[in-house]
Amino acid sequence: MSPAEEEKSLPLPERWPRASKFALSACAAAVAELVTFPLDLTKTRLQVQGEAAVHRSGAATGQAVPYRGMLRTAAGIVQEEGLRKLWQGATPAVYRHIVYSGVRMVAYEHLRDSVLGRSEDESFPFWKAVVGGMSAGAIGQFFASPTDLVKVQMQMEGKRKLEGKPLRFRGVHHAFMKILSEGGVRGLWAGWVPNVQRAALVNMGDLTTYDTVKHFLLLNTPLVDNCVTHSIASCCSGLVAAVLGTPADVVKTRIMNQPRDKQGRGLLYKSSVDCLIQAVQGEGFMSLYKGFIPTWMRMAPWSLVFWLTYEQIRRICGVSSF
Repeated sequence: MSPAEEEKSLPLPERWPRASKFALSACAAAVAELVTFPLDLTKTRLQVQGEAAVHRSGAATGQAVPYRGMLRTAAGIVQEEGLRKLWQGATPAVYRHIVYSGVRMVAYEHLRDSVLGRSEDESFPFWKAVVGGMSAGAIGQFFASPTDLVKVQMQMEGKRKLEGKPLRFRGVHHAFMKILSEGGVRGLWAGWVPNVQRAALVNMGDLTTYDTVKHFLLLNTPLVDNCVTHSIASCCSGLVAAVLGTPADVVKTRIMNQPRDKQGRGLLYKSSVDCLIQAVQGEGFMSLYKGFIPTWMRMAPWSLVFWLTYEQIRRICGVSSF
């Protein structure tokens, strides 16, 4: 058999390993995103609640803040906007995770196995896991930033309607085209710096923690590579990711949601650092953890659903365990 024929006879995951892993992680991420999306919407609404810069700019309507906590926010969305609005912005969110999760997972495994390298005992040192996780998250989020921008802005459409403001978008495609026409290609990457910063921190918590905890359990406990080990590691990764990523997530959400001039420049914040300073000075340090509970409550089940789905899909398709 010739080398070409031999290659064609190999299973698809062995012929195109990176493309296969991209597709598998994208499928797992889409499932996790749809299951936990209402918590993401609730988190986004909480993060812009009581925004000090909005009041200073005179953009506030003068009405009392309609929501105060996670449960009241979610209940208010259902009562005033309808149950289906809990999934408003889900389409660009799924698009985002197809790109983001696909790229970050492939990038992390490539960094772990080929660039940074494992130790002789097949363990992956913690500092290498941190570097790999942050790098993979930053790379994945940079490519996915336009879809994240659309997701955040569409999630705020229901609130604009309640405030009597005109809706900005008719759908996902219209949102992309409007942002592109108003700010050009650069407008699609508005807020990409805090977005990438957040992704680096989240993945230091998610990828790094999951990989480290999983292999620690396999090497130092009687546990084997199964659903129990995957569940424990994913629960740990969701908590650490929420703690590390929430402040950057608040900054990212506010920068992406702020009004812009005709040149696409933000009217409230000059940069992510300016947004951070204004939030702390105007609302206190804990404003950086607005939406932490739904963030954590979303990241925990998201990580659980994603990692369990991803590991099982890999096993079924004949790809080695992560």
